[in-house]
Amino acid sequence: MTFEALIQEIQALPIDERKQLVMAILDSFTEEQPAKTHNVLEFEGIAAHLREMDAQEYVNQLRREWDDRP
Repeated sequence: MTFEALIQEIQALPIDERKQLVMAILDSFTEEQPAKTHNVLEFEGIAAHLREMDAQEYVNQLRREWDDRP
């Protein structure tokens, strides 16, 4: 079924059924999705390049980058 055909079908519904359809569509957006959990080992080595950097200098660099944003 094409989108246009679907719209025509919806427009042919009584107003009460269209309201129910709208509510069902809205509810489908608010359904909670199961949270994806991660194993801490997935992050192993992700910041290896920071190992030698001073923590305060890293924070200062991040702040400078944020301040330099347009």
